Amino acid sequence: MKEPRHTGTTRGFSRAGGLVQPRIRAATEGRGFGEARVLTHWAEIVGDDIAAIAHPVEISYGRGTNALGATLVVLTTGANAPMLEMQKVRICDKVNACYGYRAIARVRITQTAATGFAEGKITFGHKPKVADPTPDPVIAEQAAQTAQGVENDTLRLALETLATNVLTKLKR
Repeated sequence: MKEPRHTGTTRGFSRAGGLVQPRIRAATEGRGFGEARVLTHWAEIVGDDIAAIAHPVEISYGRGTNALGATLVVLTTGANAPMLEMQKVRICDKVNACYGYRAIARVRITQTAATGFAEGKITFGHKPKVADPTPDPVIAEQAAQTAQGVENDTLRLALETLATNVLTKLKR
């Protein structure tokens, strides 16, 4: 009698993602996140500008059957809270686009110190990409020619910087 042929390709091994997935799901669902993608891809979902100043903390659901939608709690520093307050609708729309349906109805902003909560000392590390600070030599020369007749050094440097920024933007 022939032995049955082994049809799997794993040869008794499991993927690391499959082993870790239940623990990740349990940890994220404990804070209300049905999908860990909101936590792991936060900068891609809301954009670098918002991710640089805010982190998602939890998603809480209302009590009873009349509560529609969930509340996304976002952590930020006190100085950035007013800017985030104006972008609540944008954040809500982008997170709902990630879920694929209107899962989030409200966004609540929680303020903290610049180093975050005491338990994890969250730092706001998603910094937007900064362009190269050194301008093109041709543009720098054109900017210097533009401000050439100004005698005040401070004003001339300010005009050169302005001309460099305008010329660089026009070049793009």
